[in-house]
Amino acid sequence: MGVSRPSFDSLALKKDGPPGNAWGLFGQDDQLGMLNLLTPETTIGAAKEIIHGVRVSTDWPLDRMKVPAFSRQSFEQKLHHKAPRAVNDDILTFNTQSSSQWDGFRHFGYQKQQQFFNGRRQEDFQTSTQNGIHVWVENGGIVGRGVLLDYQSWAESQGMTTNNFALTTHSISLADLHAVAASQNVSFQPSDILFVRSGYIKAFNSLSEADAAKLVATPNPPAIGLKSSEEILRWVWDNQFAAVVGDQPSLEAWPCQDTTYFLHEWLLAGWGVPIGELFDLETLAVECKKLKKWSFFFSSMPLKVPGGVASPPNGVAIL
Repeated sequence: MGVSRPSFDSLALKKDGPPGNAWGLFGQDDQLGMLNLLTPETTIGAAKEIIHGVRVSTDWPLDRMKVPAFSRQSFEQKLHHKAPRAVNDDILTFNTQSSSQWDGFRHFGYQKQQQFFNGRRQEDFQTSTQNGIHVWVENGGIVGRGVLLDYQSWAESQGMTTNNFALTTHSISLADLHAVAASQNVSFQPSDILFVRSGYIKAFNSLSEADAAKLVATPNPPAIGLKSSEEILRWVWDNQFAAVVGDQPSLEAWPCQDTTYFLHEWLLAGWGVPIGELFDLETLAVECKKLKKWSFFFSSMPLKVPGGVASPPNGVAIL
């Protein structure tokens, strides 16, 4: 985009706005945020990651969480047989955040200031499609170089994964992420899409249906995630990630342990960094480990819903 990137310490850009905001970096009317970093040049560069031709879906089944977390509506599929013909339709009803999802810029704002990305307010959404996820689709979706940090496998090697720790409020520190990256011998490039496998989906899949329902019915159900901290945010900013993805229900350890550095506020509302949650990274981790290759071409085309808040990713990683 040819935009000079300010330092983390120079934030907030809009001085009378919320802490850490980068509002106006790509213009006052921008609705893409850090997806502006995904350009024709970065797409061509990401395509060079395709060496083995192995394709891996990163979507969890839409119906996997029979009782979705945070009191969200369950997935429902209704088969409609158009008798007497041998023809079927199906009708799907679901909350776009009940399984694998992208959080869009309408989803979460600065809670104290009641403002969303680039200063938008709730009343703006009632009368327009501003900050809708459709804008991502109209600009080619989320396509670029993905990099997986397999924290779960690293934690197993360190003897840290007893008692289903992924189903507790366990914070992944920046030191942990550095250790994982070093163990995999990976480095990052500007505009990368970061994937962190925490082990949540692996742990959740091991539960009985009754235990899974009990877990998500808990008020503020505990879950592993990135540590809400200045150092994590500084790292994300300095690495110029276009989007950040995890396999847990909230990117940060939940409940949030430090609301001063609430990742949802800073990333979605402050910087326009899409957050991916509940991505199924199990098969991807297996293939990356087998091929000893942790970077890949990634393509995601969300639902083209004008004014959409969130969407299943329809994601595929190609190694």
